[in-house]
Amino acid sequence: MKTLNIFAALLFSFTALTATAQKNTTETIPVSGNCGMCKKKIETAAKDAGATAADWNADKKTLTVTYISTSTNAAKIQEAVAATGYDTRDVKATDETYNKLHGCCKYERVDLGGKKTKAPKTEKADGVKKTEKDCCNKEGKEEGKKESCCSDGGHK
Repeated sequence: MKTLNIFAALLFSFTALTATAQKNTTETIPVSGNCGMCKKKIETAAKDAGATAADWNADKKTLTVTYISTSTNAAKIQEAVAATGYDTRDVKATDETYNKLHGCCKYERVDLGGKKTKAPKTEKADGVKKTEKDCCNKEGKEEGKKESCCSDGGHK
C-alpha cells in the first residue's frame, strides 16, 4: 500500500509540474516594412504583445518571435504589429494606421485580391521623385535635416 501511495504522490507531483511548465514557441511570420525605423516599431509591438524575443529581418520581410504560449499567441502578436501600421501574414493594418507611417516606411501593399498597391512616392526639393530607400541617402535629405528613419538604423 505504501508503494501505491508513493507512486500516486509522484504522479501527482509530476502532473502538477507539467501543468505549470511554460512552453516557449518560436515562429516566423511574414511582416511588410522597409527600414530600421520599421524594424524598431515591429519588434517593439511584438514584445508589447507578449513576445519574449522578436527579430524582424528587413531583407526577408519576416519577423521571428519567441513567446510563451500560455500567455500570448501569434494572432495577438500580429494584431499588435498591424496596429502600428504593418501588414502581417494574417492581419492587415488599417489604411488609417498605414497612412500614419513615415514616408520611407510605406511599403508596397497587397489587397485581398492579391493586387499590389504602390506606396506613395515623395518628391525632392527639385521636383524629382525619390523612392522610400532614398530618404537615408545624402541627396535625399534637405540641408540640415536628418530623416528619422536614418537615426533608427536606416535602410538595408
